[in-house]
Amino acid sequence: MSTDIAGRLRWNRELCDLGGTARFLGAAMKRRHFLKAAGLATAASAIGKPAIAQSAPSIKWRLTSSLPKSLDALSGAEEIFAKAVAEATDNKFQIQTFAAGEIVPGLNAADAVINGTVEMSHTASYYYVGKDPTFALGTAVPFGPNVRTYISWWFFGGGKELMNDFYKKFNIYALPATNTGCQMGGWFRKEIKEVSDLKGLKFRIAGFAGMILARLGVVAQQIAAADIYSALEKGTIDAAEWVGPYDDEKLGFSKIAPYYYYPAWWEGQAAGHYFINLEKWHSLTPRYQSIVRSAASVSREWSLAKYDAVNPAALRRLLAGGTQLRAFSPDIMDACLKTALEVYAEVSAKNADFKSVWESMLAFRNEQYFWWQVAEYSYDTYMIRSRTRG
Repeated sequence: MSTDIAGRLRWNRELCDLGGTARFLGAAMKRRHFLKAAGLATAASAIGKPAIAQSAPSIKWRLTSSLPKSLDALSGAEEIFAKAVAEATDNKFQIQTFAAGEIVPGLNAADAVINGTVEMSHTASYYYVGKDPTFALGTAVPFGPNVRTYISWWFFGGGKELMNDFYKKFNIYALPATNTGCQMGGWFRKEIKEVSDLKGLKFRIAGFAGMILARLGVVAQQIAAADIYSALEKGTIDAAEWVGPYDDEKLGFSKIAPYYYYPAWWEGQAAGHYFINLEKWHSLTPRYQSIVRSAASVSREWSLAKYDAVNPAALRRLLAGGTQLRAFSPDIMDACLKTALEVYAEVSAKNADFKSVWESMLAFRNEQYFWWQVAEYSYDTYMIRSRTRG
């Protein structure tokens, strides 16, 4: 404004100088250029401020979980995720987390997202195989990939595109949220030595694996984490699997079932997901979408590292307390693999979505093992042998 006033005074002075016509015309032209430039700057400022404000709107979302807070290696990842989103947006994007049962029961977390009750959830995709068996492939399937192969398939093998094309039919956008790594085979009241020992066994097991074990005589039941102990204690079930030593110790299964089997051939890895209501996802700015994707990667890395850190000590405590460690026999593993491949072929023949995802995952897994057997597996095998030799 001071520049404008000075120009106006100079213009008046030069107007009075009858001999300064040239100077007057020059000053007038400069003044017009100044006002024009100032007007453009003001307009640019007026446009820029709303654009910046719109890129960082204030948003509050709710996340409902399929998990109780006590399972901190999984539920803790939700807090890591929410904190990362808040910090990256100067607290303008707030996500409040709710444990299973606080808004909806744990096994209804996806439905709450689908119908818009909440903006997002943290859940396991394979809980919802009743809607479509393709949901199982999002989390884990029998004799599927290990954790590194799964993550590689998701980001570089077409997994992200294939699964989100499928989830779109259910008004969901998915991001890998957590991972447990390879899980344990579960807790049994009696030893399982032969395939025939599976017949009539009432087993808490989630998702697609239950369909396969049912072919071998198992009575598969899907029970939320918080309800497994009471079902095992009351004899409603004979065996139960959850994740691994750290979580299983917290849930107290060793007090009831002494035999702890490995590995969970149905969960060579297990990916939890953030299911986001599709409309809510598309309502986010590109910047906020990028922040959410990055925060999900942080929580996934955190959960896997947490399990790797705490499982060894938990297993030692369980063994010291009387837990009896058992491996599934080769005959049982072979029978389960044969049955799994039969089920995959049957489901693929009826379900195009399942077929396309499973064939993609299978081809990627096989190619990865071609490489793993050369370096990773041979190195780990040698190191394990050398450790046991002292």
